[in-house]
This record gives sequence, structure tokens and C-alpha cells, in this order.
Amino acid sequence: MRIGLYPGTFDPITMGHIDIIRRAAALVDRLVIGVAINRDKGPLFDLEERVAMIEAECVSLSEQTGIEIVVHPFENLLIDCARDVDATIIVRGLRAVADFEYEFQMVGMNRALDDSVETVFLMAEARHQAIASKLVKEIARLGGDVSKFVTAPVQRALLEKFGAS
Repeated sequence: MRIGLYPGTFDPITMGHIDIIRRAAALVDRLVIGVAINRDKGPLFDLEERVAMIEAECVSLSEQTGIEIVVHPFENLLIDCARDVDATIIVRGLRAVADFEYEFQMVGMNRALDDSVETVFLMAEARHQAIASKLVKEIARLGGDVSKFVTAPVQRALLEKFGAS
């Protein structure tokens, strides 16, 4: 069984993330969405909220793809999380060349820690390449329309967080 791990903070999950999840599901038999706790980033949504949003979005994706998609919070090293869920593939989404430098370093470190886990990069679809959770939050905070970047339930959650519901 090929188990893939798609890690991220997902604060919040965007259409770009959903695109990568859908495409990653075609590569594996089981896909684990690793939700990084990462207290240093100071997420807008707490862990439970992020997990709930991702689980809600993944129900239909799992049905569409026929692949089991599960959500797994983690706070340890990414390579240890991969071991914890028996993943042999780490899926990373790339939006632009700027992402590649950081990702390249991370792959090197992960390979040094465990060379049995491969990293696969998926380029975001062109229409999703500019989407970043940080920018989505900023647009929502300032009262802008984020409906092109997130699903309706995530948009509602953002509006609630910023008191604009």
C-alpha cells in the first residue's frame, strides 16, 4: 500500500491545497493530511478548527477519488510524522520558484534523516499559484472577497473570525 503524507499548517485550507490533495490522491492508495501544530506561526484557527475544516473538505474528495484521506495532526519532525503514519511519500505543493529553494533544503535534510521516504512535488494549477493562506487571511481581515480562494464553509469561518459574519 502506497501511503502519502501531505503536510502543512492549512491556516486555512485553500483551493490550492484542495487541488494538491485531489492530485496527490491519484498517486497513492491512502493519503494522510498532516496538520502541523507549529505554535511559532501563531495560526488564526486553532488545531481543532483546522482539522475540522480539512476533514469536511476531504469527505467529497475521498468519495470522488475513491482514496482514503485522513487527517493527522503532528508536532514532531516531518520525517517522524511520515514514519508514524507509515508514509513512504511526502507530497509538497509548489506555487512558484521561490518555494523551491526552501523545499529543496527540506528534502535534503529529510533524505539525510531517512532516505526511504521520497518527496514528490506537485505544481499548483496556474489558477491557484498565487493563493497563499497568509494572503487569504489578510484579504478577509480587510473585508475583501476571498470566495475565489477558499470554499464557502472556509469563507464563512474566516468571516466569523474577523467578526464580519
